[in-house]
Amino acid sequence: MTPFPFVDIHGTPRERGRQYGAAATDRTRKSVEVYARQLRDLGYSWDEIRGFVADFLPKMEDFAPELIEEMRGIAEGANVDFEAVALINCRTEVMQLAHRRKGMVEDDPDGCTGAVIMGPASADGSVIHGQNWDWRAECAETAIVLRVRREDGPDVLTFTEAGGLARNGMNSVGTAITANYLESDRDYKLGVGIPLPLIRRKALELEHFALSLRTIAVTPKSASNNMILSHAGGFAIDFECAPDETFPLYPEDGLLVHANHWISPVALSKLREAGTPSTPESFYRDWRVKQILKARHGKLTAEDMKAAFFDDFGSPYAVCRPPRPSQHGNLSATVAMVIMRPAEGIMEVAPLPALNRTFTSYSLDLSRRTKNAA
Repeated sequence: MTPFPFVDIHGTPRERGRQYGAAATDRTRKSVEVYARQLRDLGYSWDEIRGFVADFLPKMEDFAPELIEEMRGIAEGANVDFEAVALINCRTEVMQLAHRRKGMVEDDPDGCTGAVIMGPASADGSVIHGQNWDWRAECAETAIVLRVRREDGPDVLTFTEAGGLARNGMNSVGTAITANYLESDRDYKLGVGIPLPLIRRKALELEHFALSLRTIAVTPKSASNNMILSHAGGFAIDFECAPDETFPLYPEDGLLVHANHWISPVALSKLREAGTPSTPESFYRDWRVKQILKARHGKLTAEDMKAAFFDDFGSPYAVCRPPRPSQHGNLSATVAMVIMRPAEGIMEVAPLPALNRTFTSYSLDLSRRTKNAA
């Protein structure tokens, strides 16, 4: 099975974007088509799709003007409309709003099971951070691994849909991020927030882990989302995020695992879980991963995290999901398994892991860490 393409960019934000768009033209256009097609099937014209995107642009530009510049460069490099690239970066929010405007519910959420192994749970005391990304099977043909070499902050390595700024990833100072879909009764009721890829990329561009935590925790969002952050120095935290409030969860015995349902007792006392209809198997996915990891507590390696993420209990509604029709007929699957060792700057990725167990390794040049921090 073909590995995800590796795109390496550097320079100013606009220059980086042009390099990105030129290197990933075909996949970027496919990314646009995945979501534009579904919006057209709902009856929306391209002008109406532009209107959805335009609602987010003012806040996006205030939040991270340099990332908007990079997106404009991507559009130039791939020879697509800027709004098409912006659509990729706010597709979660736009797809939900587009369905709601038609009186429908978008029941094809990103699934995802994320985990962190740290401290006494690992064989050598190092942090291992990973995720299974469950989404449309066709996105195995639109995703890439992107490395951003920066002169004004840490370098970034991220797995993302082509045209996107970040999905999950890590930086050269040891910060790593994964994200999982959540739903609550507060979603899309409190106004326009910052789209999730911008939040994740911004957090990875910051030199200090504390500032990354702040970015995830306090940036207003349109809807709920779960984000796990770790640091190579030996820390991990899970933020269950409502649009206007964040609920932290900490590792237990060196393990942190999260799927697609709310866990925080404080969160559950204040809001209503809304994701069960679309991801009922979430209630055993995180439990299965945790039990598999606990069995080798103190000896855990990246290979053990892979073994946990390959779990097929309840298949096709499993931690590792083979391609299957979703409730609305889209072919859903675990699109990628991503395993990160942030202290080493190593990311391993396998496309469609229920069908393929071959990983490709991607890396950051950690020798640049000292140069950039000087």
